[in-house]
Amino acid sequence: MDAKKKIRFGIIGCSRIAKKAAMPALLDSEFAELAMVGSRSKDDARACAAQFGCDAYGTYDEVLKNKNIDAVYISLPNSLHEEWTVRAAEAGKHVWCEKPAALTYTSAQKMVAACKRSGVRLMEGFMFLSHPQHARVRNLIQEKVLGELLVFKGCFAFPMPDEGNIRLNANLGGGSYNDAATYPLRASRMIFNEEPVSIVCNLTLNPTTGVDVKADMLLMYPGGRSAFISSAFDAYFQSTYSILGSRALVRMERAYAVPKDRGVRIFLESGDKVKEIPIEPADHFVLMIDEFCREILSGNSSTRNYEEELLSHARVLHAGRISSEEGRIVRLGELT
Repeated sequence: MDAKKKIRFGIIGCSRIAKKAAMPALLDSEFAELAMVGSRSKDDARACAAQFGCDAYGTYDEVLKNKNIDAVYISLPNSLHEEWTVRAAEAGKHVWCEKPAALTYTSAQKMVAACKRSGVRLMEGFMFLSHPQHARVRNLIQEKVLGELLVFKGCFAFPMPDEGNIRLNANLGGGSYNDAATYPLRASRMIFNEEPVSIVCNLTLNPTTGVDVKADMLLMYPGGRSAFISSAFDAYFQSTYSILGSRALVRMERAYAVPKDRGVRIFLESGDKVKEIPIEPADHFVLMIDEFCREILSGNSSTRNYEEELLSHARVLHAGRISSEEGRIVRLGELT
């Protein structure tokens, strides 16, 4: 790995999350450089670039045509992820795509195939996985503090997005399932470290917008382990999960959306005792970006299979959609 080289990123989409977290993290990264900003409007691109001290700006296509760009961050509506990931791959750019990267398993397969053909890497942007609190939980599991794992419960809920927000646009891939439930679902896969066997999912739709505003699901994992997942718009804020083991239970104070300057706590319950485990503030965006850049720079020595992780997650999400639409349990083996 070339420790002196930085991965030069171009931005595809000046979204709120791009401005609030992703672009500041690129500026703070040891291995990345914010090299160009792209928007549908050059005026918007110019303003966004100026805000973050970036000299280069233009349209999405101009970002892809820029030979000085090594990688792109795609922060577009969910329905556009496949198109621009494939186009970025064909332009020879590594891709960091916002979650959920794909709305169907077939779409995920096309995205991964395009990146493999071009020899570039593709990462789905689940930044929360890089936060040190989850590594601490995995250590508790490995040390058998919880005993045998039995049940995962996860919830991500928050107030209703403002009118006009893309989360409320069905044509753009909005909805609570795509925007929020995907987090605890991904966390359950991290905790059990296996893929679920089956899923049953129910999406509550807003009759006016056609967007799901609540999602509830049960996933069965090998060995009879289960994961209960819920998400909701127009709800009291929740960003948490808990794990029930044969010896103890662990629960998170704030698991997914964690400001970089906020410390968090893990609560370990055993018998009549509750142990509080403090975790120092951390910028999970920077940690995720640094790891992605290191893996790119490692070339054939890379140890992370981001592409298979993306495929596996898209498969579970797709199975959940089928379950809700058809009102039945869907086994993951049905999707090939």
